[in-house]
Amino acid sequence: MRRPNRRIYDFLLLPGGIVQLLLFLVPIGAVVLFSFGTTNIVGLPKIGFTWANYSEALQSFYIPVLLRTALFAAVATVICILLGYPLAYYAARYAPRLGRVMIAATVLTWLVDYLVRIYAWTALLDDNGLINNVISDLGFGRVQMLGSNGAVVVGLVYVYLPLMVLPVYASLTDLDPALIEAGKDLYGSPRATFWHVTLPSTRRGVLGGVLLVFLPALGDFATAQFLGGPQSAMIGNVINDQFTNSGSATFGSALTVLLLIVLLVGLLVVGRFARGAISGARTGVPA
Repeated sequence: MRRPNRRIYDFLLLPGGIVQLLLFLVPIGAVVLFSFGTTNIVGLPKIGFTWANYSEALQSFYIPVLLRTALFAAVATVICILLGYPLAYYAARYAPRLGRVMIAATVLTWLVDYLVRIYAWTALLDDNGLINNVISDLGFGRVQMLGSNGAVVVGLVYVYLPLMVLPVYASLTDLDPALIEAGKDLYGSPRATFWHVTLPSTRRGVLGGVLLVFLPALGDFATAQFLGGPQSAMIGNVINDQFTNSGSATFGSALTVLLLIVLLVGLLVVGRFARGAISGARTGVPA
């Protein structure tokens, strides 16, 4: 049997490679280059080499913002797991037809513009919004929700929950039902079967969901801008302010590079756990 010409595959990869080069590598390279530069008298970046931008970015003022951002992203990721796994589990295991409708409804939220969804939460969490009106009618008084850390986390969960549900649902639908039946024979109770069979077998889906939720949430800035207050600012808000208001593109570039490093470290950590999960799934030993 004649093997296909490898040049054909190289040619097919060429358009995608050009797009990646123009839309990803070139902008990232420019950001890295500007992060070592300075600004001229009108605030435009100048090519150069200085560590001043990174020295300023690592000052104590920005460390709490970065830690707050990581905390928001981590809490939102954990909540997405707690909400998304049961939803995906029920859709995949107990309601095949209804489950597809549930998953489709979850994905449909992505067809609505991002800012429209955030503005909807602004209306819900406002002092005179729907939630406060219901609480007030029940006699509990109004609660300050908009502008709080909790509002930011709620917004992040709402925005990124579908990214947790989809990979978990895919891993559950790929799970062999025979493994569940064997687990019932070995461990007896449904709870023990879930902890010893189902959950380890779907670990790759959970790790994929963690990757898809945590990393974008770490770079999110619109949610904190519209739902949070000054004390809820994330590192994305600081970077956005440097490029749009402060006129310090070089300093904003340095902050962006540091955020990219954090994202890369998170990607490597999750990738390490994912490789362990794959190895454990192949050998039958928990990773």
